[in-house]
Amino acid sequence: MVVPSVPVMVEFGGGTELLLAPPHEKVHRVDVPSNGSSLPDVRALVAHIREHMIQEREELFVEGDRVRPGILVLINDSDWELEGEMDYVLQPGDRVVFISTLHGG
Repeated sequence: MVVPSVPVMVEFGGGTELLLAPPHEKVHRVDVPSNGSSLPDVRALVAHIREHMIQEREELFVEGDRVRPGILVLINDSDWELEGEMDYVLQPGDRVVFISTLHGG
């Protein structure tokens, strides 16, 4: 059985929204493609953001295949470390927030 994509709300803040195409919207509805027979995980969401949403300087968002240190990730208002980080399996309607905690000066 092929699993369809999973719709989630993705929010960017603390400057991460500036990496996206103008007008740098903070909230996006994203259909994360499944990998065939199972629901996508946060790893798939990050890959989707990297490939389809980040317009420039992707190294400020990702480091290798992981979210860059200094970016707080919340899944349904909980720290993603409590949810399994990249292995968390996305559910329809989940809300994933990326907030940069790094500030220039």
